[in-house]
Amino acid sequence: MTALVVAAGALTGGFVSGLAGFGTGLIALGFWLHVVDPPTAATLVAICSVVSQVQSIGTIWHAIDWRRSAPMLLAGLLGVPIGTYLLDDLPARTFRIGLGLFLLGFSAFMLLWRREHRMSWGGRPADAAVGLAGGLMGGLTGLSGPLPTVWATLRGWDKHARRGMFQAFNLLILGAALAWHAAAGLLTAEIGRLTLMALPGTLAGSWLGVRLYRRLSTHHFHRVVLGLLGLSGLIILWSSV
Repeated sequence: MTALVVAAGALTGGFVSGLAGFGTGLIALGFWLHVVDPPTAATLVAICSVVSQVQSIGTIWHAIDWRRSAPMLLAGLLGVPIGTYLLDDLPARTFRIGLGLFLLGFSAFMLLWRREHRMSWGGRPADAAVGLAGGLMGGLTGLSGPLPTVWATLRGWDKHARRGMFQAFNLLILGAALAWHAAAGLLTAEIGRLTLMALPGTLAGSWLGVRLYRRLSTHHFHRVVLGLLGLSGLIILWSSV
């Protein structure tokens, strides 16, 4: 049962990551938290996210604006060790409920937000604050992508610019989170066993997602991803009641 759930989460998470440039953790945790504890799930998310990001980064490399992304990337690196430190103090049920509510709120926000409005408030300091929060979430749960994604949408960046930014952010932050997890002794034999279950689905899902990304319009691109995020949030909340 565990192998099936882990593989299903890896396949759907990898697919969404290949499609959108983020989302491995958002989708996979909806499956994995049924069979593993939050700290183990967070480490597994970091591993599979890095694999998926490396596999698909070439698709969007040309769109990454390193100068614009620098404040978020540097601040995000500072947040990673803080999030990793908090892992052992996180109550499992509270985590599940909070994650479910976040997923629902995030998907609803992204569906309702009128992207033609652009926010210029805050400049680079605001970008850095969002990056810090994203890094903390990356270290804590493996969910580094949602906050930068919301912020890039508020900024009004186009589809490729947004994906380039948060895919670069995810790869750097989750790579750092994985290193911190290793330093904290979280890469156990159990993590190795779960990773072997997850990697085939992650690779296959990411491959499929990248190919669909090239074909979807911006409208359908958002609808598919956000529908999956909302569904994942509902599943987590239902299982926590």
